Amino acid sequence: MHPRFQAAFAQLAENLQSALAPVLADAHFPALLTAEQVTMLKQATGLDEDALAFALLPLAAACARADLSHFNVGAIARGVSGTWYFGGNMEFLGATMQQTVHAEQSAISHAWLRGEKALSAITVNYTPCGHCRQFMNELNSGLQLRINLPGRAPHTLGDYLPDAFGPKDLEIKTLLMDDQDHGYALSGDDLSQAAIRAANKSHTPYSKSPSGVALQCRDGRIFTGSYAENAAFNPTLPPLQGALNLLSLNGYDYPDIQRAILAEIADAPLIQWDATAATLKALGCTTIDRVLLA
Repeated sequence: MHPRFQAAFAQLAENLQSALAPVLADAHFPALLTAEQVTMLKQATGLDEDALAFALLPLAAACARADLSHFNVGAIARGVSGTWYFGGNMEFLGATMQQTVHAEQSAISHAWLRGEKALSAITVNYTPCGHCRQFMNELNSGLQLRINLPGRAPHTLGDYLPDAFGPKDLEIKTLLMDDQDHGYALSGDDLSQAAIRAANKSHTPYSKSPSGVALQCRDGRIFTGSYAENAAFNPTLPPLQGALNLLSLNGYDYPDIQRAILAEIADAPLIQWDATAATLKALGCTTIDRVLLA
């Protein structure tokens, strides 16, 4: 079991501990539960889905990297596939506060980058801030997304974001988590091709500036992140943050990063290179390359 889970795991009910122990045994547990694992945990504990998600929140919060605030927020995004995706807030010392990933963004981008097609609900241990409510409004689940918070009845995103402004106000038809492929040709080595594939998956209806990041760890594992824009612009999630989020959720640390590649258009209206390089250097990665989409 990864050390980050030990304190939270010890506080779980005994029947949940027994059922979860084999799942968490891998130090690189991917911070998700398959539909089959969710069913197994429900049967082992007698909990329904909502109660189980609340019981698992301490494990999601343990995934947080709150190096600045020391305030761990956990979220569990429930995919329509039945898979549950953990997320935690992530802060990066030495970078700017704007690079922070909120827990809801972490869980949602985790699901998206794993290929989930839509979400049915998200469970969070603290009330989503306005930034996260706006981020969720970009999803193809729309204002009907169910939000579960401790100590209160479930409500939809529409309840938490009245008079919402979103992609439909700008006549955007393709939403976050819809299938997208920008069609750029793959080239270069495996890491370059991974970055291009991530760029092809980008949700960039506002700037038309697709981009993707691929991070290679010392053991050869590759994690990718795709750019996810938002109608309100500021809640946009850069591709590097998506890749760092997956890397961290899988039990890797920033010193494990051996090499990074950003894929983007040379003359795009928005360029990720400077912010990507600065954040990676703050985290100790200096082998950073750029491949141009063509």
